[in-house]
Amino acid sequence: MLQAMIDIGSNTIRMAVYEIKDGHATQVMKQKHAVGLAAYVKDGRMRAKGIEKAAEAVCEYRDFLAGLGITAVEAFTTAALRNAENSIEAVALLEELTGLPIRVISGEDEAAFDFAGAIHDLEWDRGVILDIGGASAQAVLYRERRVEKKASLPLGSLSLRTQYVRGLLPTTAEASAIREEAADAAGILLEVFGAPEMAVTACGIGGTFKSALALYRLLYDRPEDDVRMETSRFDAMLGRYISDAPPAEHDTVLLMRAAPDRIHTLLPGLILADELLHALGCDAVEYSDSGVREGYLYSEILGHKLP
Repeated sequence: MLQAMIDIGSNTIRMAVYEIKDGHATQVMKQKHAVGLAAYVKDGRMRAKGIEKAAEAVCEYRDFLAGLGITAVEAFTTAALRNAENSIEAVALLEELTGLPIRVISGEDEAAFDFAGAIHDLEWDRGVILDIGGASAQAVLYRERRVEKKASLPLGSLSLRTQYVRGLLPTTAEASAIREEAADAAGILLEVFGAPEMAVTACGIGGTFKSALALYRLLYDRPEDDVRMETSRFDAMLGRYISDAPPAEHDTVLLMRAAPDRIHTLLPGLILADELLHALGCDAVEYSDSGVREGYLYSEILGHKLP
């Protein structure tokens, strides 16, 4: 059986196809469109133009899947649409334009699906999972490979960029404003999770951590199979690009190679990640390519019980 998943995120709309055999799912392909849906939220409402842009991407996926005879299709959306004041009307319009039913998943469910997807790749019995999305951030604290606490924060890489950054890269003052809001979010997260008992390695999922890892590997000459980043190096990474002048040519080349479709959102997302990881006492973060889509698939389609 082939199962398609369409993830209508706040920054990127992704489609992945999985082959399901004997209750297990293997990804066979994926595609993405960087729509930047969160940037179309004005005065708390999703604009029609944003829905039209999202519909274009979803319809392209729909037609592609239909051409291959793939009829098992699940579509869901996250923060940009669930947090909009006109969420019900916006989702209804998107369903009308695409002809697909679209589920709006809550922040709590998103965190749970993140964990259900990532836990398959994790070796540790205890730790933290972070997903920095375009308009929200999900965090899960787990122990003995089961969820202990989870939280959803209403800010992400694209929403921070839209609110604070006027050019392509943040200036020093803009970065300071982002960090101040990120620090407030970290304080809220600590109220939920409590002060860290000991340093733990975090698992980072989603586009911000994927792009950050690509840049980290280039900056620090790390091999392609190394998924670990030392959080103590984040300040130096950010310092190469946060300035009131353009970055050095060499650094520009590395940024373009590492994150060509996330140049505008990577730094705001990394500032947020840095604040959250520091607050949680995480001295390192390891990237996992499994997350909300896989968790949704395992939990909602294959019927695996959430940990």
